[in-house]
Amino acid sequence: MPFSMPDGQPAAGKGQDRLGPVAIVGLGYVGLPTALALLGSSSQITGFDVSDDRLRAIESGDVDLSDLDWTRLVNARGDESFRLTSDSAALAEADTVIVCVPTPVDERRIPDLFALRSACQTVVAHAHPGQTIILTSTSFVGTTRQLLVEPLHKRGLTVGTDVSVAFSPERIDPGNPDHLQRETPRVVGGITDKCSRQAARVIERLTDSVFLVSSPEAAELTKLYENIFRAVTLALANEFSDVCGTLGLDPIEVTLAAATKPYGFLAAFPGPGVGGHCIPCDPHYLLWQLQGQHRPTPLIEQAMQSIHARPARVVERATEVLASDGRSPAGAKVIVVGASYKAGVSDVRESPALLIIDGLARNGADVSYHDPLVPVVQTPEGQLMRSVAAPSRADWDLVVIHVVHPDTDYSWVRGCPRVLDATYLFDGATQRCVV
Repeated sequence: MPFSMPDGQPAAGKGQDRLGPVAIVGLGYVGLPTALALLGSSSQITGFDVSDDRLRAIESGDVDLSDLDWTRLVNARGDESFRLTSDSAALAEADTVIVCVPTPVDERRIPDLFALRSACQTVVAHAHPGQTIILTSTSFVGTTRQLLVEPLHKRGLTVGTDVSVAFSPERIDPGNPDHLQRETPRVVGGITDKCSRQAARVIERLTDSVFLVSSPEAAELTKLYENIFRAVTLALANEFSDVCGTLGLDPIEVTLAAATKPYGFLAAFPGPGVGGHCIPCDPHYLLWQLQGQHRPTPLIEQAMQSIHARPARVVERATEVLASDGRSPAGAKVIVVGASYKAGVSDVRESPALLIIDGLARNGADVSYHDPLVPVVQTPEGQLMRSVAAPSRADWDLVVIHVVHPDTDYSWVRGCPRVLDATYLFDGATQRCVV
C-alpha cells in the first residue's frame, strides 16, 4: 500500500519528532549521503565503516558528494551529534541501523556477498530489543530474511515483536543534481506491518514519498526490476545506434524524435558501455538466483551480454576509424577521454573506459587517458596508468571520447586529426565520428 507524506509537511528536523540514535553501516556513495541527509532528524548519527582509509577520506573531505551533501559534511565537522567510527560496538547504541554496503559481482559475474554477509553478521551481533534494522543494499530476493531475520531468530530475537526489519532499496544517482534524494520516492517492505511502519518512519526523513509493499521480497525484486529495465533499455539504445549507423542516420536525432511521443516510449541514449555500481551488476543477482532454479530469462541474459560486449565494439570501431586514415592500431597514439563511469564523478567501478583501454592496448596501440577527476587507474589487465594532465592536440592519432565532465576544458580536442565520439553528444571536434 502507498504511504506518502502530505504536501507541505515539514521536512525532518523542522516539525517532526526527532529519531533516536541512528547508525549507518557502510559510508560509500549511498551510506554517506544517507547519514548526512539524516543530520538534524536524529539525536545522534553514527557512521560505521570497516575501512579506516574511508573514514579518513571523509574527515578530510576527499569524497564525491553533491553540492548539498558537501555543505552538510562541512557543517557536520565538530558537530557532536555526528560521529564516524570503525568500532562495531557503536551499533548497539542505535535505535535504528541502516545497512548500505556494496553488492558487486566477481569476474565471472557471480554475486559477491562478502561485504553484505559481513555487515549483516555484525548488525545481528549487536542487535537489541526495540531496534529497527533497514537493509538498502541491492541483492537477490530473500536476502533480508536469510541474512537478517533468520540469524536474529537464532539469537532469540523475534522480528516483528522484539525488533523490526525491512528492506528499502537505495535510489541515489551520483553526480546527477536533477535527482535529489529528497525528491525521489522510496519503497519499503517490512517483515510485518509493524516493521514496515517503523522503517517508513525513518525513510520518510529522507524522501517526501514512501511507498509500502507487502514484503521485503517485493521490495527486493522491485529494485532488481528497476535496474533490469534500465539495462534492457540501454542495450536496445546501443543496438539501435548500430542500426542507425548502418542506415546513415543520427541515433540521437531519431531518439529525440521518438521521445516526442507522450506515451509508450522512454528515451535512452547510446554510449560506450554501462558502468557503475548498479546496472552492470545488479541484474546478475536475479540471473544467478534464477539459474539456480533452472528458470531461463533469455531477454535479460541477452541484454546483459550486449552490455558487456559494448566496450569491445568501441575498440572495434576505433580500429575502423584508424584504418580509414590508413593507420593500423599497432603503434597508433590513442587517448581515451574520461576514465570514470559517468560524468561528474570519480568512480571507476565497472567503467567501460578501462576495458576500452585494455582492448586498444591488446591491439598494439600506445594508449593514454585524460580525466581530471581520476588521476590514477589500474585496468582489469593490470595496467597502472596516470592521467595526462594537459593533452596537446598534436600528440594523438585518435581521441576516444568516453566521458565528458562538466566545467572541464576540452578545447584541445578540436584540432585532433580524428575523434571517435562514444558519447554521441560531443560537439567540440571537427573530425568527429561516432561508434
